[in-house]
Amino acid sequence: MESTLATNASPMIKVGAICGSLRKASYNHGLIRSAIDIAKTSADGMSIEYIDISPLPMLNTDLEIDGKYPPAVEAFRNKILESDCFLFASPEYNYSVTAPLKNAIDWASRPPNVWADKAAAIISAGGGFGGGRSQYILRQSGVYLDLHFINKPEFFLNAFESPPKFDDQGNLIDPDSKERLKSVLLALKAFTLRLQGSS
Repeated sequence: MESTLATNASPMIKVGAICGSLRKASYNHGLIRSAIDIAKTSADGMSIEYIDISPLPMLNTDLEIDGKYPPAVEAFRNKILESDCFLFASPEYNYSVTAPLKNAIDWASRPPNVWADKAAAIISAGGGFGGGRSQYILRQSGVYLDLHFINKPEFFLNAFESPPKFDDQGNLIDPDSKERLKSVLLALKAFTLRLQGSS
C-alpha cells in the first residue's frame, strides 16, 4: 500500500528563484518572498529556493582556470543544475534586464550550459509597464539558452499604483497580486511536470 501511494504522489518541484535586483528591500525581492510563502501554503508540490547572485564576479573567462570556475560561480552553477525550473524576478533598467541578472545568466551558460531544457517563469514589478520590457529581453536570451518560458499568465505589476502593493520593507501586501502570482506558480509547476514527462 505504501509503495502505491509513493508511486502516485506528485513529485516535488524544486524552483530556483533569481532576482535581478541586489537591493534586499526591492519590490522584486518582495515578489520572490511572496512566492516562497505561497509555495509553502497554497501550491503543493513546489519548493522555492532563493539563489543569491550578488557574490558572482563579473564574467571574465580569464577566471576559468583548468576548466574550473571561481568558487562563487561553481556554487551558483550547482544551484542552477539542481533546480527543476526557475522563477526570475526581473526589474527593468533602461528598457532591459539588469547587469547582475545578465551576468548570472552568462556564467551559468558557460560550458556546459546548466540552464538547458528547463522551464521558467518571469515576474516583475516597477513603474509604468511594471518591468515588462525586461521580460521580453530575458525571453530572447532564453531562446539561445534553451530555457522554456511559460507564456501565460504574464505578471507585470505597477508598484506605484493605489492602493499600495508593497509595504515599507518591500513585502507584497496586495491580495489580488498574490492571487496572480499564485497562478504563475501553478502554471510553472504544470509546465515543468509536462517537460519532465510527468502526469
